[in-house]
Amino acid sequence: MRWLELYKSKLTTAEEAIKIIESNQTVHIHPGCCEPEILVKALIERGRKLENVKIVHLLTLGTADYVKPELQKNFKHISLFTGANTREAVNSGRADYVPIFLYEIPQLFYSGAIPIDISLIHVSPPDEHGFCSYGTGVDITKAATDSAKKVIAQINPNMPRTLGDSFINLNKIDYIVETDDPIHEINFGKVNETSMKIAEYISSLIDDGSTLQMGIGEIPDAVLLFLKNKKDLGIHTEMFSDGIIELVETGVITNEKKTIHRGKIVASFLLGTRKLFDFVDNNPLIELHPIDYTNDPFVISQNEKMVAINSALEVDLTGQVCSDSIGTHIYSGFGGQVDFIRGAARSKGGKPIIALPSTAKNGTISRIVSTLKVGAGVVTTRADVHYIVTEYGIAHLHGKGIKERAKSLINIAHPNFREELEKSAYERKLL
Repeated sequence: MRWLELYKSKLTTAEEAIKIIESNQTVHIHPGCCEPEILVKALIERGRKLENVKIVHLLTLGTADYVKPELQKNFKHISLFTGANTREAVNSGRADYVPIFLYEIPQLFYSGAIPIDISLIHVSPPDEHGFCSYGTGVDITKAATDSAKKVIAQINPNMPRTLGDSFINLNKIDYIVETDDPIHEINFGKVNETSMKIAEYISSLIDDGSTLQMGIGEIPDAVLLFLKNKKDLGIHTEMFSDGIIELVETGVITNEKKTIHRGKIVASFLLGTRKLFDFVDNNPLIELHPIDYTNDPFVISQNEKMVAINSALEVDLTGQVCSDSIGTHIYSGFGGQVDFIRGAARSKGGKPIIALPSTAKNGTISRIVSTLKVGAGVVTTRADVHYIVTEYGIAHLHGKGIKERAKSLINIAHPNFREELEKSAYERKLL
């Protein structure tokens, strides 16, 4: 083990490693279940002595104290996908939000448009060749780390060793901090009745031999419950969670009909529980790749019968899809929705699907709307939309005129709001 001496020479404490961070630098944090909590806590303490340290990351699961009002002179957060822990800061103006397709983010790092000074990562212990795995998330982290001037790694035996383009050699790590703390888990909980109805409709669109992408949330998880009678499904997705395990073990997901990466589940990051982490650990069935590969619409489109399943906050009667904001209030981000919607649209036999409950706030608000809220952002354009699904059915909009779209969408709106939507459609000359 020639790397062992190198490993020992880089071993230090989080507090010592974080001392290399200076004012006006940009720090990337490994997102999702990989968030390096010990390094982030040390960063907060170090940051109290600094000014204008820029923090860049996708969805993280920790507390994100760097967005607290009292630290706004110390830190500036740049959100590439806004989660619950940074949402208030973004909407109050203390943090910034970058609307961007997920597959384009790595190029921001490589080009220097967002220069990364320090990358904080959370990885598995090195193998006999000195390679650590990025574990549950390659995502944008490989690009950030490749581009960073310095890399600080939290190394943890609880981090699964995922395969694919998922490795970093000790030579590229400047400081090592050891921990054996549990890594972050996320459990999406019990699926509700509405999501089950939506999932049942979606499952009717999925043919045997299809390759699936599933976004984050309850509806994609529910879809998996309705696929037990399908055959030879494959997975090419930005992320997956615990729900796929049973379908693999029962032989529903075989990946044998995939056009590229046949026999492999391909993803970029994982969000789930310890059960999922143990399942993917050193499992040759699973390959994780950087997000600029998994989410490249051209790569996605090479999978025949590609089915993309994504969610939305509201859809207007012409088919415009808002997914990242509620009016002017930023809620999340573009994520990979458009990447996969466009990739599936170009796939031979592909089906791009947007799914959403018909109402919000306990049935008091319709998610199918005459016009989007003032300030709402269009993530998926009406030209990109193919299928919209609610618990009341499927609206196939691709190639359809505005009038037919309005009629189809009113038919899948909640019955309590259909009369109101029809009246609005007539006033707008949509019916």
